[in-house]
Amino acid sequence: MGTSLFNESPGLHESPGPPPPVDRSGRYTRPAPVDRSRRYTRILVIIFLCTLPLVNPIVHGDGVGYYAYIRAPLIQHNLRFEEDWRHANLNFSQSRTMPSGQLLPSQYTETGYVSNLFTVGPALLWAPFLVAAHGFVLLSDARGAHIPADGFSFPYLLAMALGTAFYGFLGLLLSYSLARKYVAPHWAFLATLGIWGASSLPVYMYFNPAWSHAQSAFAVALFLWYWDHTWGWRTLWEWTLLGFLAGLMMDVYFPNGVLLTLVLIEFLYDYWSVARAKDFHAVRRLFAANLLFLATTVLAFVPTLITRAIVFGGFFRFGSYTALPWDWTAPHWRSVLLSSEHGLLSWTPILVLSFAGLSLAPRSAKRVTAYLSLGAAAFYYLISSYPYWHGMASFGNRFFISLTPILVFGLALFLQRFTGLFRSVRWAFVSSVALLLLFVLWNAGLIFQWGAHLIPPRGPVSFSEVAHNQVFVVPRQLSADFRRYFFKRKDLMQQIERRDIKQLEKNPPPP
Repeated sequence: MGTSLFNESPGLHESPGPPPPVDRSGRYTRPAPVDRSRRYTRILVIIFLCTLPLVNPIVHGDGVGYYAYIRAPLIQHNLRFEEDWRHANLNFSQSRTMPSGQLLPSQYTETGYVSNLFTVGPALLWAPFLVAAHGFVLLSDARGAHIPADGFSFPYLLAMALGTAFYGFLGLLLSYSLARKYVAPHWAFLATLGIWGASSLPVYMYFNPAWSHAQSAFAVALFLWYWDHTWGWRTLWEWTLLGFLAGLMMDVYFPNGVLLTLVLIEFLYDYWSVARAKDFHAVRRLFAANLLFLATTVLAFVPTLITRAIVFGGFFRFGSYTALPWDWTAPHWRSVLLSSEHGLLSWTPILVLSFAGLSLAPRSAKRVTAYLSLGAAAFYYLISSYPYWHGMASFGNRFFISLTPILVFGLALFLQRFTGLFRSVRWAFVSSVALLLLFVLWNAGLIFQWGAHLIPPRGPVSFSEVAHNQVFVVPRQLSADFRRYFFKRKDLMQQIERRDIKQLEKNPPPP
């Protein structure tokens, strides 16, 4: 008989198997529990490889700004982004260029550079993939291939899209690793699959790969995984590496900086502990660790500061982000969660289980859960204060993709507590799979509606229309568009772009 996935006792109908091992004294010993986490890791890798045909090598919308930070330095050896703006998708370029092809004067900053307010971190992560693609193109052209070595041709876009999918998957793998430290591996595995398939992540991991959100999930997951892995009295080297990961996390996506509240709270708790013990030598060591962490965080953030100085004329100028009227009373806190305009829970309902799970932590995970919950709350407060909290053209509330490791962790806690409703772990596992599958199917249908513009990509939607489409429209139209996605993708993307422009003409966004 095969080994049970859950280590349950064999039934009476099964053969007893070999006798249990004995120690030197002749007493029977209990065999060590089998670590099945590697099996789940292999399954996750196999699933990821099977999803790679979904990657969409396209630079679209906000992705134009992110991609420009790798294309222009690689091809032109500067930060002049005019060609990126001209080669952008039709909706992006039309709103930023004149009929002559010249960029509108409003697109330039006082330094004479194009106002690219997007982050440089994704470009840093894409660099190995794009450098390899550039080398491949140059080598192929030397052999007579005639592939444009301009950063816009297919090899470059494919390298970028594969890089995004790779980092998104690494973020999921790190999230799984963090969760399985506190939760049984099979629940961490299911939670990872659930967030992978039923959140906003797949849209930005596969279909809009030039945006920053999949890379942000990776950077945050790496930071939180290492922060937890080294929790305790870190060495100075470990504080240094944690600082670099913190800086990278902010390079990729500025709002991730609020997650440094975890380290701040940890510092305050450690100071309180050593002060109570009157260990002044420990206070000096802790202060040195503080300075080292802050210094390396700033050092890792230098690429962002340099690009801000070149493009905007100052290290701490961030374009329209600093000019917008932020309201720090967080007036949008209800809408962020429940609005039909990309509300976090209304669009991705599986996250209800994730947040519920954060309140169901076992005693062994209470402390880390409290820290992660505070980090998520700080992130939620920041987005609730942002005037464009809905993300404009967004699937769900895309900003919260950064919290992927926390969402996986919370869902794993929920699923583990969910087992209490069943007498058998096997039935709990099967029931959990069925529950998560419902969320994944709903999310897949909603992604299709959003991508095919069956519902508006911007502004509020009618959930009665969404439900009707899920039952009557999506099953009929999905198979045809799915074939077109694989075999006539360019035509499909152009058709979707035209639909988007028509919808914008009918319902222009507010200024």
